[in-house]
Amino acid sequence: MTQHRDPVPEALVFNADGLLPAIIQDDESGEVLMLAWMDREAVRRTLTSGRVTFWSRSRGEYWRKGDTSGHRQYVRSVAMDCDGDTLLVRVVQLGAACHTGTRSCFTEREIAALVGDPSAPEE
Repeated sequence: MTQHRDPVPEALVFNADGLLPAIIQDDESGEVLMLAWMDREAVRRTLTSGRVTFWSRSRGEYWRKGDTSGHRQYVRSVAMDCDGDTLLVRVVQLGAACHTGTRSCFTEREIAALVGDPSAPEE
């Protein structure tokens, strides 16, 4: 009997609901496309299938971007942050990443903010 090693790193830290945020980034352009949630099984599916799988908090089920829209995400790399509580998934995105039909969930949704000047003296 062959024992398979769990591909999900033990260092990952899931929140009280068993989830962690996954930032989805276009591998070629570096554009941040979206943020969604994964549990341990969604991480396992993402690491072993080549397609990104999420956990839907509202529907209570797994979902893969593009299964209904055709706007699929193919994994290029997965990294965890220094605390192990967030993933960065670099993908090849086919079509829109946002359910509204935009390339990114952040397209045309900028909030006015004062732009900081790193050369200005601190007060």
